[in-house]
Amino acid sequence: MKITRIETIPVRVPLKQQLAIRSGKGNLQHTVSPFLLVKIHTDEPHIGLGEVSCTPRWSGEDQVTAAHFIQTYIAPLLIGEEATDINRLSLKIKTAIAGNPFTKAAVEMALWDLLGKSLNTPVYKLLGGAIREFVPTKWSVSGVEPAQAADIARWAVAQGFTCMKVKVGGEPAADLARVRAVREAVGSGVRLGVDANGGWPAFIAADMIDRLREFDIFFIEQPIAPGDDAALANLRQRAKAPIIADESLYTPQDAIALARAGAADLFSVYIGKSGGIAAARQIAAIAESAGIGCTVGSNLEMGIGSAAMIHLAIATSGITPDFLPCDIIGPFFYEDDLLQQPLPIIGGAARAPDGPGLGVVLNDEKVERYRVSQSV
Repeated sequence: MKITRIETIPVRVPLKQQLAIRSGKGNLQHTVSPFLLVKIHTDEPHIGLGEVSCTPRWSGEDQVTAAHFIQTYIAPLLIGEEATDINRLSLKIKTAIAGNPFTKAAVEMALWDLLGKSLNTPVYKLLGGAIREFVPTKWSVSGVEPAQAADIARWAVAQGFTCMKVKVGGEPAADLARVRAVREAVGSGVRLGVDANGGWPAFIAADMIDRLREFDIFFIEQPIAPGDDAALANLRQRAKAPIIADESLYTPQDAIALARAGAADLFSVYIGKSGGIAAARQIAAIAESAGIGCTVGSNLEMGIGSAAMIHLAIATSGITPDFLPCDIIGPFFYEDDLLQQPLPIIGGAARAPDGPGLGVVLNDEKVERYRVSQSV
């Protein structure tokens, strides 16, 4: 099965504004999610699907850069190659350009989809088989005003979520008011964490860790900006709740450094941020060896990306969602879906879709409806 061409399609699907994510800092708002869909065509009927999350403020990648790098540098290396040679082709993708992990991840994702389709086998079986029936998931409450945050939290509980996090990382009084409102809204039966997205200076983070204890906080995600593992380790010693490293963690080398520094109790692993399914599993293996748990983080992926996340979490022992549920919740946030059949995701649980490969099929009519110009 030879690769004949790689197609890229930029799309934008509106988010439900009442659920749109805003960090506690307020200036980082996730109200629009541009994506680049990737289709790897072959000389057989199979087409592999991938998805680039194009959020420049986090990844430095957008629809234009992703499409350019794929068509200019990656596609020439892959066209004519055997599509099922994922390990060899992944090395080509990795060295084709520096950085740009979300772009690379989408191409690798499509290769896994192709391999599964060629063998009539779901990706999670290619990864060694399921170790859990479903993936426990948690909700993310935006950094909005307390009353709205409480409304979102109550909605999430009604959907079936029993674990959630609240976006913080801004002005301390506003952060505390938001967390208080959510805790009062959901009661003591919901495990509640906070996610600062690296927004607090270290001295404020230390104070906030102490002040948040009254709300029975289950975890604290990325309290300070990445780059100072020693400072994160100091905060971990102070905290009574597990510390999660997210923005501090992109590569297996980051995972090793964080583990050596004793900087985190858990890692937030992304397929996109890691550069692919294989790299995400490598990070999870490092964490498992170091006695560190892992959750799967999210850039509010749509159907293709979310399906890949489910396959990863279903089949990877280093992912520990029974302790800390995963953020496989992207499809909840969008006004529409690009798949022919929605993913089997409900509040608190995500299951792998039926079918070979990633198990998803695009709705071509909807893809055309939400297609945008490459110059956007």
